[in-house]
Amino acid sequence: MPLYLLILFLCVAALYAAVGFGGGSTYNALLVLNGTDYRILPAIALACNIIVVSGGVYRFAKEKLLSVRAVLPFLLTSVPAAWIGGRLPVSESVFVGLLGGALLLSGMRLLWQKDVVIQGTVKPQTPQWIALMAGGGIGLLSGLVGIGGGIFLAPILYWLNWDIPRRIAAACSLFILANSLSGLGGQIAKLSNTELLPLAMPYWPLLPAVFVGGQIGSWLAIKRLKPNWLKRLTAVLILYVALRLIFKWFSLF
Repeated sequence: MPLYLLILFLCVAALYAAVGFGGGSTYNALLVLNGTDYRILPAIALACNIIVVSGGVYRFAKEKLLSVRAVLPFLLTSVPAAWIGGRLPVSESVFVGLLGGALLLSGMRLLWQKDVVIQGTVKPQTPQWIALMAGGGIGLLSGLVGIGGGIFLAPILYWLNWDIPRRIAAACSLFILANSLSGLGGQIAKLSNTELLPLAMPYWPLLPAVFVGGQIGSWLAIKRLKPNWLKRLTAVLILYVALRLIFKWFSLF
């Protein structure tokens, strides 16, 4: 296991945890650029996601910012869809293309995202069909490429004027955790059937690395250390990796 990969994973985990996400898309991208077999990447990234975002869910729950009932309509379709996505086999070109596109969109969203302030005291109700459709679509993509999907749920919640920014971050953390667990289950089942699971075992040192990074990120979030600066730095990292992946995707043809 290269030392630079451990350091990169630790730094990515810290940055993502500080802004309320898990980092699955960037873990995947770093492993692709490292030359790791693309078929085992989602399982590794989702395991790292679970470790990082669990700390965020605990922190938000402790601060009484997390409402499972409010997020449930999105989870009803996203969790089974994430498992199905994890079970589906995809070609390397499709995997790298989807991952590069997902990173590009998420990086742009983070770079230009503005905090939204709820107007008034009554929050609008989210139409059930929007929650179900959004959850299902994001969940399927999450399982396919090994991400939690919070980076796509957040802009939808902002668009819906769903709640204050910190409660949206809390909802996304729970969404990422649930989808990552479901997607990992599907990925493990798929890898077990193809005897690829042992190939992921040498990457276990990445798990303690992201645990440490996640703790650092949680500390940064609690201390409120220039959240906008952290967000922009994370966006620049995501966009750089996204462009590298897109160039790699073109080379596959």
